[in-house]
Amino acid sequence: MISQIFILSSKGDHLIYKDFRGEESKDSINVFYEMLTALSGDQPPVVMSHKDLHFIHVRQGGLYWVASTKTNPSPFTIIEFLNRLAALTKDYCGSLSEKSVRMNFALIYELLDEMVDFGYIQTTSTDILKNFIQTEAVSSKPFSLFDLSNVGLFGAETQQSKVAPSVAASRPIMSSRGEQGGKNEIFVDVIERLSVVIGSKGVLMKADIQGEIRIKCFLPTCSEMRIGLNEELSIGKSQLKGYSSAVRVDECRFHQAVKLDEFDTFRILKVCPSQGEQTVMQYQLCDELPCAPPFQLFPSVEKDYVNRVLIFLKLRCDLPSKRSVMSQELSSPDQTAELQPKNKALLWEIPRFPGGAQLSALFKVDVPGLSSASLLEVGPVSMSFELPKQTCTGLQIRFLRLSPTQTGLSQRWVRYVTHSDSYTIRI
Repeated sequence: MISQIFILSSKGDHLIYKDFRGEESKDSINVFYEMLTALSGDQPPVVMSHKDLHFIHVRQGGLYWVASTKTNPSPFTIIEFLNRLAALTKDYCGSLSEKSVRMNFALIYELLDEMVDFGYIQTTSTDILKNFIQTEAVSSKPFSLFDLSNVGLFGAETQQSKVAPSVAASRPIMSSRGEQGGKNEIFVDVIERLSVVIGSKGVLMKADIQGEIRIKCFLPTCSEMRIGLNEELSIGKSQLKGYSSAVRVDECRFHQAVKLDEFDTFRILKVCPSQGEQTVMQYQLCDELPCAPPFQLFPSVEKDYVNRVLIFLKLRCDLPSKRSVMSQELSSPDQTAELQPKNKALLWEIPRFPGGAQLSALFKVDVPGLSSASLLEVGPVSMSFELPKQTCTGLQIRFLRLSPTQTGLSQRWVRYVTHSDSYTIRI
C-alpha cells in the first residue's frame, strides 16, 4: 500500500508529488532528501526508514522516483512499480529527463490517478492506460547526443550515423490529436553493459557482459513480430556447436509475451508488441570476453619534486579504425581535464576517440606531505564510455518481420550500443 509518490531532481527539487492516503505531510520529501544526502557514496540504499515511514526509491533518467509507505509491502513490488512508472513516463512523454517531467507534469499526474487508487496499484499497462489518458504530451528535444543516464534512447541521433528521424527520441507513443496519424515505426535496440577489471600488468582479471534487446513500437496494430538472431547463437557451454565464430551467452531470460517455439531450432523470437517500450530478452556472459577489451591504458606514476607527483597516461582504443567512440557531447571538441580534490581524483574527458588511435596525457599534481609510499595509493582508473554500432558478444539481428504486413510504409530501425557499467584498470 503506497502512501505517497514523488519525483525529485538530482538536486532535490520537487517535480511531482502525489499523496494517496493523507497519512503523512509533504515534509516527508525533505526528510527523504536529507537522509539521501547524509549518506556517503553514490549508491544509497533502495529502502530507507524514518520512524514508522519507509522510503523506497529508484533512480532513472537522473531523477529520484520515490514511494513512501507506512505498511510493510514487498519492496520488490514497489521497485517494479517505480521502474514501470519511469518507463511509462518515457513512453508518454517521449524522453526521460527533468525537463520532460516539468513540461508534462499534468500528464504524469493523470497517469498516477489511473495507475493507483487510494494507495493500491491498479494497472501499469500502456494499452489499457491509453484509453483513459486525455492530456497531450509536450515533446522536448534531448540536449546531448547520448545521455548516459538513458542509454539506448530509441531514435537518438549521432554524428556517426543518422539512421532515424531526429524527432524519434523525443516523440511520445501517442500521436498528437492534431496530426493525421503518426509514422508506422518500430525500433529495436541491442544494448550491452560491460564490466571489466584489468590488472596493473594489463592482464584481464574480470569480464562480464549484461545485455538486453528492447523494442519500442509506434505501430497502431501488429499481431506478431518475428526477430531473427544469430543462427549460431549458443546458450551455455553445453550448447556449443563447434563453430569457431559461434556467439555464446551463459544464460538468457525472455519477456512472458515472447513465444519460443522457433527459438531452439531457428533462433527466432516471436512477440506481439504493444505500443511503448518493453524488454523482450535479457542475457549475460560471465568471466569471458569473445574479443579483446576495447581500451587499454598504460600508466606511469613517479615522484618529481618533494611534493609533486607525475602521472602519465597513455590510452589506446583497440577497436577497428572505422569505428569511433562518443562519450558525450561537449561544448568544445577539445579534451578537458579537471582535478577534483574533494574526491581525490582526476577527470579526463575525451569527446571523440577513433578506433585504432592512441592518446596520452601528463598530469602534474602537488600533494602536501608526499612520500614514496603515497605513490602506491594512486589509482585505480575508471572509464565511462559508449560504443555505438558495437556488441561485445557479437549478437546481431538477422531480420525483423511484421505480420500481417502493415498498410502503408512501415519503418524498422535496429541499433547496437555497448557502454561501460564498470570498467576499471589498476595501476
